[in-house]
Amino acid sequence: MATHDPLPFDPILRAAAIWDERIGPARTMAAVTSVMRVQQILLSAVDGALRPHGLTFARYEALVLLSFSRTGRLPMRVMGERLQLHPTSVTNIVDRLQADGLVRRIPHPTDRRATLVEITEAGTAILEDATKSVTAIEFGLSGLAPEQETELTDLLAKVRRAAGDFD
Repeated sequence: MATHDPLPFDPILRAAAIWDERIGPARTMAAVTSVMRVQQILLSAVDGALRPHGLTFARYEALVLLSFSRTGRLPMRVMGERLQLHPTSVTNIVDRLQADGLVRRIPHPTDRRATLVEITEAGTAILEDATKSVTAIEFGLSGLAPEQETELTDLLAKVRRAAGDFD
């Protein structure tokens, strides 16, 4: 998956050793830098798997969210809450998906101020193919055993909870 030759050393551990010498304990710096680097690796892998389907990860997440709803549709406000995105970002994502015929906007049946977003048949078909692509590469998360993936999810959930992502 690497797009370059691997380094003969771990640059984050090297930076941590220097940090320890010059600044103080490097545990937090090394952990955060590692998470940031892994995010780059995962985004690159997932974006590469989704690109042939004409999707970004944000657009893919929106389609997944709609497909997980009971009716295949959700209010845009709810999409923003669940995707943890600003309303403007949700609007941009929905605009692109709608332009590609993957979702449609429909009036809310009981709230004239709200708009529902509904996944189309084309959206469902693209989602199915895109999901095969990202699961085939394990979303880019290689090198961990299944129980380690669960442990990683649990550890990151603690950080997310402390940041106020959820109660």
